[in-house]
Amino acid sequence: MQKFRAWFLEQMGMYAAYHRDWRNRATHHLGVPLIVIALILALMQVPVIQIAGNQEITAATVVLALLLLGYVIAIPLLGAFTALIYTALYVVAVRLVDDLGPLLWAAVGACFVVGLALQLVGHFFEGRRPALTVNAIQIFMAPPFLVAELIFALGIGSAFERQIQSRAVKYLPNKKEV
Repeated sequence: MQKFRAWFLEQMGMYAAYHRDWRNRATHHLGVPLIVIALILALMQVPVIQIAGNQEITAATVVLALLLLGYVIAIPLLGAFTALIYTALYVVAVRLVDDLGPLLWAAVGACFVVGLALQLVGHFFEGRRPALTVNAIQIFMAPPFLVAELIFALGIGSAFERQIQSRAVKYLPNKKEV
């Protein structure tokens, strides 16, 4: 568990190094939830297990549960807060599925494209390419990192924040990336 926590903190440190500019972070606070909603909506369309009557467990539930398990194991405080945020996004997605009907896939595409575009604009301000172009694992670090920023803004988790920032230093550029 300690090795996983250290690895997780290292990944969060790398993510932090690629997200220093406040405008980049702001665009991610809008773009990442849009992409998460898009992915939840899409994965809700993939049944995994049929249970009691017409109830089913979908790929969205399985993927979110696995991600949250990892977050909780690595940093319990972060996992708990992320679970609250993911639950809220899941509830929104459930309502959207019911309301969107035949427009579901258009909404999935729009949320994904707008979310991605917002993040790319943020990286323009940052002057660095997205971290996931260097390390694909970074795609899974965006949601918990943004939740961590909210935790830090509430004045919670200062030791956790220092652990992330101390690891970020090695990923900072010596010069501007192109």
